[in-house]
Amino acid sequence: MKFGFLAHAVSPAHRNQVRGLDLLGRLLDDHRGTVRAPGPRLHVPLPMLGSVTSLTGGRCDGEIRGLAHTAEQILRRPTAARELVAGEVTALRDAGADIVGLGGATSIVGDRGLWTAAQVDVPVTSGNSLTTYAAHQSLLACAQLLALPAEDTPVVVVGYPGSIALAVARLLLADGFRLELVTRRSRRSPSALLSYLEPADHARVTLREDVSECYAAPRLYVAASSSGGVIDTGRLHPGSVVVDVALPRDAPSAPPSRDVLVVDGGLVSAVEGVVVGDGSMPGPTQQLNGCLAETIVLALEGRAECWSLGRRIDVEGVRRIGALAARHGFLPKPLATFGRALADDDIARLGVHHSPRSRTVPTRDITAKTRRRFRDHVNPPMARLFAAHGMDRVFTRAEGCVLTTADGAEYLDFVAGYGALGLGHNHPDVVARLRGFLDLGAPTFAQYISMPVQTAELAERLSAVSPGGLERVFFSNSGTEAVEAALKLARAATGRTRLVHADNSYHGKTLGALSVTGRDTHRTPFAPLVGDVVGVPYGDADALAAVIDGAAAFIVEPVQGEGGVVLPPPGYLLEAQRLCARAGAVFVLDEIQTGLGRTGAMFAAEHDGLRPDVVCLAKSLSGGLVPIAATLVRAGLWDAAYGSSDRAMLHSSTFGGGNLAATAALATLDVLEAEKLPERARDTGAYLRTSLRAVCEPYRFVREVRGIGLMNAIEFDGDFSGAAGALADELLTRLPGDLRTLVDWLPEDVRTAMSRAGEVLESSLGDLMCLRFAGQLARDHRILTFVTANRNRVLRIQPPLSLTTAQADRFVTAVGAVCHDLALHADVIGVRAAGAPTLDEG
Repeated sequence: MKFGFLAHAVSPAHRNQVRGLDLLGRLLDDHRGTVRAPGPRLHVPLPMLGSVTSLTGGRCDGEIRGLAHTAEQILRRPTAARELVAGEVTALRDAGADIVGLGGATSIVGDRGLWTAAQVDVPVTSGNSLTTYAAHQSLLACAQLLALPAEDTPVVVVGYPGSIALAVARLLLADGFRLELVTRRSRRSPSALLSYLEPADHARVTLREDVSECYAAPRLYVAASSSGGVIDTGRLHPGSVVVDVALPRDAPSAPPSRDVLVVDGGLVSAVEGVVVGDGSMPGPTQQLNGCLAETIVLALEGRAECWSLGRRIDVEGVRRIGALAARHGFLPKPLATFGRALADDDIARLGVHHSPRSRTVPTRDITAKTRRRFRDHVNPPMARLFAAHGMDRVFTRAEGCVLTTADGAEYLDFVAGYGALGLGHNHPDVVARLRGFLDLGAPTFAQYISMPVQTAELAERLSAVSPGGLERVFFSNSGTEAVEAALKLARAATGRTRLVHADNSYHGKTLGALSVTGRDTHRTPFAPLVGDVVGVPYGDADALAAVIDGAAAFIVEPVQGEGGVVLPPPGYLLEAQRLCARAGAVFVLDEIQTGLGRTGAMFAAEHDGLRPDVVCLAKSLSGGLVPIAATLVRAGLWDAAYGSSDRAMLHSSTFGGGNLAATAALATLDVLEAEKLPERARDTGAYLRTSLRAVCEPYRFVREVRGIGLMNAIEFDGDFSGAAGALADELLTRLPGDLRTLVDWLPEDVRTAMSRAGEVLESSLGDLMCLRFAGQLARDHRILTFVTANRNRVLRIQPPLSLTTAQADRFVTAVGAVCHDLALHADVIGVRAAGAPTLDEG
């Protein structure tokens, strides 16, 4: 069966979209040599659906025609508009349509479809039944998520007694809700307006002439006027939810407050399994207008009959079309707001604004609460990013290398707090030591008024194990603070200002540490940063030699962690140390990620026999439980900066050097030694790299597996250069007509912008490939990884140092499976897919 549908523009922008498609169509006709009859074109074909195959296997074909008129334009000249609509319906019938859907305003101008049905020789539907059903279900979903019982909940229905508003009102009264019906000012008496409803329901209805009368308290609204723009979302009470069914919209702009929500009403989405076209390309199946979806469902059912006409829509017909839609795979969920999908907790969070009597909130799981709280009060853009990539999981237990969600799903953690969990999660020895400290009732914060016991012991222990025996220790809370302390000390001790760092480095995000971080993406929004800072290429001793004279310090990572796990050239760090000593500059080694066993030695400095002036520590020093950082300094250098009574307190930290954090750090040092974790990291890391290289070797999109100890990475090639240009070239060549001539006529700035957009797209595809890899490891294999901060095509592999061989094998197997799944045949060398030859055989 074939359907036709008349779509009208819902906004000036949408009208211009239709006009733009018309213009492009005319230009294509010219290039193809197609001759069309002169005169205005009343409609524009919209290549949206073509055919639909539902969950039942039913199939229908369709044609959608767009009218380049907004609802306002149509309603302004209803007589001319209904003649236009009747003519277009007849044209669709002549084109083979067995039923025609009248979109929005096109049904209103024909007396809600009745006049149109009488003029044409083909069944028509306004689509208002499924639109009503979807709006009603959306309102019920919101009430349920807000835990609002029907008998205590007023619902405002705007646009009564319009056909949709009237039908929604009747459905809600049957559910037990109290209603406030907002009507247009008219000569009809209240009794006449109420005559559309059952007499028994009149006591639960209040008539309003102005929607603003409802703004004083939190309300649920269903808005279905035919005029649009009648709700001022800025005046709605916090906690209000508007299900906006109107076209044009009754709530045309997003609310200024997060405590008011506008739900796109009257929409349905197809479930997985509904196929548009031949299924080779994704089709428009989400957030379909109910009027279009009703037309499709009737065609799938083979019902060539009029439906949803007149003011009094049959409520039982509304329920029937909803059931039929569900059978074919069209449901009024997920809910959306201005085109963006809504999670349940997006709505549920508004429940706090409703009265306690009407808010018997059931206990919701911690996952939903945490997602909502994080999005509302921590970082909304990050919450959206996590949700988009399936990373919005919430863990409630952790042990060793394993994280567990509330529903018991276990994940291997190969991120490990970005290197902070050298001992893994909740190491029992560290937990026991912390409990023991708290049981003592000893002071946690007594620094600067006394000699803190555990902190002093920790300073001695760190000095003993540090490279070159660094005698002084300043304690703080995080890696970036440790770097700040080092930079300030270098300037205070030398009397110089210039700070030298390596490009592609990462030292933190406070102002000083950010100034020596070698990536503009992190730095630019906060410019100007600390002055007299110079960057040099990592690994280039000659470049360092050219700028180090007169510098206060050179700060460098022995392995660039966030830079993509970049190892230095042999001898580079020793030469850097020599150059600093010759110039009298402080040699600062940032071991925040590499320190305490990560690279297979207690400090990465040990691999080259380095004796730095300053070492920055953090991350693993915490034992994974209490934040602590340390800046280890050569005694003579510290004395030059702070070795007098008037300078001793120039740099301090309120929470730095607390006894509780020091207890965790002391336990960490004990565990590192007792379990020989640096040695285990060395051996397990070598095994892991060898295994990864073997499993990744056949795949050309894996550029390199590299690392040291258990600080490793997979770098992806991610080269999509030329893809956008090749696609454009293919389209210009294959599509009918001399389209290249058309492109040549585009203004130069337009062509330049298109070229730049293509380059950005190609670059983004390369970055997305790494994210996709990490996402698939988590989704299919429950292994957590992530990209590095400076290089989005590098997958970081930094599990706890206690990683077992069995866990390493599980990771390698998962990486091989994801590689195989993501590889196109052109990327694979000698790897056989099921039933397919290898390249060598092919």
